[in-house]
Amino acid sequence: MNRPLSRHVSFCAFTCCWLLLGQALAADSPNVVLVLADDLGYGDVQPLNRDSAIPTPAFNRLAAEGMTFTDAHTPSAVCTPTRYGLLTGRYCWRSQLKRGVLNGYSAPLIEADRSTIASVLSAGGYRTAIVGKWHLGLGLDGGEKNLDLSKPLSHYPGTLGFDSSFVIPASLDFPPYVYFRDGQATTTDTLDQDAQSFPPYTRKGPRAVDFDMQGCLRRLTDEAIAVIQSMPGSDKPVFLYFPMTAPHKPVLPEDGFMGKTELGAYGDFVCQVDAMLGRILEAMDDAKVADNTILIVTSDNGSFMYRMDADVPDHLDDESVQGFHPDSHRANAGWRGTKADIWEGGHRVPFFVRLPDQAHAGTRVENVVGLVDLLATLTDELNILVPDGAAEDSVSFASLLKNGGAAFDRPPLICHSAGGMFAIRDGKWKLVAGNGSGGRENPKGKPFEEPWMLFNLQQDPAETTNVAEQNPEVFQRLKTQLLEIKD
Repeated sequence: MNRPLSRHVSFCAFTCCWLLLGQALAADSPNVVLVLADDLGYGDVQPLNRDSAIPTPAFNRLAAEGMTFTDAHTPSAVCTPTRYGLLTGRYCWRSQLKRGVLNGYSAPLIEADRSTIASVLSAGGYRTAIVGKWHLGLGLDGGEKNLDLSKPLSHYPGTLGFDSSFVIPASLDFPPYVYFRDGQATTTDTLDQDAQSFPPYTRKGPRAVDFDMQGCLRRLTDEAIAVIQSMPGSDKPVFLYFPMTAPHKPVLPEDGFMGKTELGAYGDFVCQVDAMLGRILEAMDDAKVADNTILIVTSDNGSFMYRMDADVPDHLDDESVQGFHPDSHRANAGWRGTKADIWEGGHRVPFFVRLPDQAHAGTRVENVVGLVDLLATLTDELNILVPDGAAEDSVSFASLLKNGGAAFDRPPLICHSAGGMFAIRDGKWKLVAGNGSGGRENPKGKPFEEPWMLFNLQQDPAETTNVAEQNPEVFQRLKTQLLEIKD
C-alpha cells in the first residue's frame, strides 16, 4: 500500500526516536548476573542447611545481602531440560526432548527461531554474554564420528541472542572436552581423554590440549570475571549468564581445596564452588557494579549424592560411593530423593537474589517460584517487552523482588523428572502423576501409571504419605489442571 512520503518520514522519525529513547533508558538499567551451579543441592549451602559442615562464606554473604527463596524449583530434575526452560521460559517437555539429557555431540535443542532470555534482553538494550556449560546441543561439524573443530559452529549461543560466548558443549563428564569462543574452538589440537570412575568420573573422548579438567571451573570463573570487569566501560547494561560446571561429576577439586572439609572430595568441591562464587562477588565489588546489578544464584537441579543407610559405606568411608550417611551430610537437606527424581530433592534448589543497593537484604521468601519464571520476571522488572507467543510457561514474580512479603500465589507449576514423570505444585499441594520417582530412587515407577500420589507439603515435607483418598477434590482439580497444561 502507498502512503504519503511525509507520513512515512514522520513514522520513521518517530520510530528512531523511540529506539533511541529505549537505548537511553536501557543504559541506566541494572546489570544482571545469573549464576547457575551444576548439581548443587539444597542442603549443600549453610543458609539453607544450618547443619552443613561445608563452609560456604560466599553463600552466607549472599543470603545476608540478598533474598533467600526457600521454595524455588527447577522445571526438571536434570540439567538439559532445566536449561532449556530457564533460557526460553518454556517447559522442555514441549520440545523434542521428553526425557533424559543431551550429550556433547547432540543436535541443538533450542529451536532457531525461539526467543531466549538473551535475545529478549538484547532487544531491550542489553549486551549479553555467556560463560560456562551450555548442554543444549551445538552445531558441531561432522558430529561424533567425523568431528572437525576447524569449522565454526552452525548453532550456538551466538545464534540465540548472546553477543559473546565462551562455553563447553555439555557437562564436564561428556566429550568432546573443548572450549568454544564465539562459535569457534579455541584450538583444534586434541588428545585422548581416558574414562575414569567416580569421583573423577569422565567418559572417553577427545580433549583439547588447552583443556585442563581440574582447572576448568577456575578458567570459566576467570572468563566470567572478565565480563564483569568490562561492565563499567560498557555503553549498555550487561547480562551475564554463568552456568558453572560444578559440583557435577567429575568431582575434581583443585589441589588447594583438597582437605578443606571433612566430607571428602564432594565436600571439597562444593567448597570450591563457594570460593568461585566469592570471586564473582569480589569482582563485582572491585568493578564497583554491585550496587547496580541484579545477581541471581541458583542450581539446575538437586545433588546426585544419595542418602545412605547406616549399615553400608558412605562417601567418607569410601570416596567412590556417591552418598552420605544422614548424620554426616544431607546434600538435599531433608527433602526426599536426589537429582533426576520427581521428589523435592530432585528439583527444589538453592535460589538467591541480591538486588541493587542490597534492597530487602536478609529477607527469606517462602512463595513457590520456578526457574522457568526468570525470563518473565527479569523482563517485568526491567520493563522490557516479551515477543508475542514467547515464554508461554514463564510467570513473573517481580512483585516479590519489590516486596518479599507480597501476596504472590503462582499458578500451578509443573516439574518433570529424568524419566518423564510429571508433578504439579499448587500452594501446599503436590500431585505426582505416576507411581514412583521417575528417576534414580526406587521404586522408579512409570509416568501416568496408578496410583498417582498427592502430598500436603506443609504437613508432610518429606513426601511420606499419599493423601489422595482423603482429598479427592484436590486430587481431581490438580489432575485436571496438569492435563490441561500438558496438552
